Amino acid sequence: MRVRIYQPSKTAMQSGRAKTHSWLLEYEIETPRRPEPLMGWISSGDTLNQVRLRFKTKEDAIAFAEKKGWDYDVAAPQERKVLPKNYADNFRTDRPRIGRF
Repeated sequence: MRVRIYQPSKTAMQSGRAKTHSWLLEYEIETPRRPEPLMGWISSGDTLNQVRLRFKTKEDAIAFAEKKGWDYDVAAPQERKVLPKNYADNFRTDRPRIGRF
């Protein structure tokens, strides 16, 4: 069985980074997904793709996968880029104009 270990990024619906500090272990999809004929929803015969295990550290997730004998891929977390912004920059006169008004 193959699993993926990663640190989730913050979603567009949240302003904070509360649930981004833990590591997730997800199972890879083993059966192909197919559209369900009646409603058109995407379905799969594998129920493990709905399971997400949460760990405090990357090492805990790797140890769990190795204990179970699973192959795993670890995705490195994205570094957060902070661009300092000031409210006064909105009113600067020396900035380039974008578009035509």
